[in-house]
Amino acid sequence: MKVKEVADLVGISVRTLHHYDDIGLLIPEETTEAGYRLYSDKNLETLQQILFFKELGFPLKKIKEIIDNPTFDRQEALTIQLKMLLEKKSRLDKIIGTIEKTIKHSRGEIHMSNQEKFEGFDFSKNPYEQEARAKWGDQAVDEANEKVKNMTAFDQEKFNEIYRNLAAIRNLSADSKEAQEGIKEWYLFINKLGTYSLDAFKELGQMYVDDERFTKNIDQFGDGLSRFMCDAMAVFADQNN
Repeated sequence: MKVKEVADLVGISVRTLHHYDDIGLLIPEETTEAGYRLYSDKNLETLQQILFFKELGFPLKKIKEIIDNPTFDRQEALTIQLKMLLEKKSRLDKIIGTIEKTIKHSRGEIHMSNQEKFEGFDFSKNPYEQEARAKWGDQAVDEANEKVKNMTAFDQEKFNEIYRNLAAIRNLSADSKEAQEGIKEWYLFINKLGTYSLDAFKELGQMYVDDERFTKNIDQFGDGLSRFMCDAMAVFADQNN
């Protein structure tokens, strides 16, 4: 497959694949005399591994060290990654529930106790972390956890503030300076919760209008806010990709 075909298949940018090649993380099976990169099925398996590790917060340098190690076992890695991602999903589901309750609380629809406000923010224990440390080393896992720790700094007031600010300008064009500055702030903020590429950010915006649960919650801050954010996020991703 050519680089553009791989980029379209996976949902990442051509620039990202070029960067992975430049740093020796994902070298195409073949490069033609005309300079076209050609990717094999084995390359795609490696790319899948890279993205799984990336989703777990591992930096690219550590990912390269892990997959280049002669003892690397892809099947074993997939098993550990699945366990860790399921644990992450469980945490995020709880945090999403807390956000939904907090929106209702801020509107006076329900009352939340202080304990309820922080449900889902216990990142001190991951039953599969020791297994990952045994396989990939303390430093790799510590660096991955550093990103996760940012989630403990989640600021609900900041979340509400960004939404209110975006709601105030939702009647402007999605590509206006004000809209793009507001959406950039949102992009930086949610990357404290996880790793969102520009392509994933654009897909997330589309979900705001495709999933009525997102639409309902977001539009509580202002009618049409979900559509405005979707359009502005798409512009931001396209302009910065």
